[in-house]
Amino acid sequence: MCLAIPAKIASIDENNLATVDILGVTRQASIDLTPQAQVGDYVLVHAGFAIEVVSEEHAQETLDLIREFPELADVETA
Repeated sequence: MCLAIPAKIASIDENNLATVDILGVTRQASIDLTPQAQVGDYVLVHAGFAIEVVSEEHAQETLDLIREFPELADVETA
């Protein structure tokens, strides 16, 4: 099973690499598949690629579910 995690774009460099925030952890993700993505947008990240731009509401719903089951996503709840 594949899982894409919502992430908020913090910055984008000239090589279409975005710094994204996933539950307080920053990572790099390519936005080659989502060229319309902008700083502040939420994207679904899978295998290092942003694969879809999603609404903040959709992203928050998914992140809330992940927080309910931290053992499944190996995340800490704060």
